[in-house]
Amino acid sequence: MSELASGDQGPWLSPYDLDMVRRKVPMVYVEAIPVRQGPDGDLEAVGMLLRASAESGLQRSFVSGRVLFHETLREALARHVEKDLGPMAFPRLPSTPVPLTVAQYFPTEGYGFHDPRQHSVSLVYPVPIEGEPTPSDDALDFSWFTLEHCHDPALQAEMVDGHAQLLCLLLNASGKYA
Repeated sequence: MSELASGDQGPWLSPYDLDMVRRKVPMVYVEAIPVRQGPDGDLEAVGMLLRASAESGLQRSFVSGRVLFHETLREALARHVEKDLGPMAFPRLPSTPVPLTVAQYFPTEGYGFHDPRQHSVSLVYPVPIEGEPTPSDDALDFSWFTLEHCHDPALQAEMVDGHAQLLCLLLNASGKYA
């Protein structure tokens, strides 16, 4: 295997090594569900990215990505939020590593969440956003959705890889039943 990079400068593994590891070992991910909260802390809106996929067309998703070697969960969340939502998003990152839920993704459909590339374990966090997100990286757009719109089956059908289930978990946990 290739040398592991230190810090978050450069790749963790070469593309070849990453592909080999993905076939043999579950990967650790973090997922951030961007949220807007009212003055009392109640959930008011949920933010979603719009991405284009050659296989599936346009899809809605949350911020997600791998945890790198020697990176804390909080550091991984901060890195992925900035990468996808830009430096002016001003996330309020969780102070503890306790997630809303843990999602397992499998390369085989029908086993829960699906990711055709790999088996992964993802720690899912609602992340309050206080600034103005600007989609970057491979995201085409970022939109806020009211709680009423979050219940819309048409919106949920646009969501990728089980993210509609994560949205429902968030709504239920906040008392805004899905």
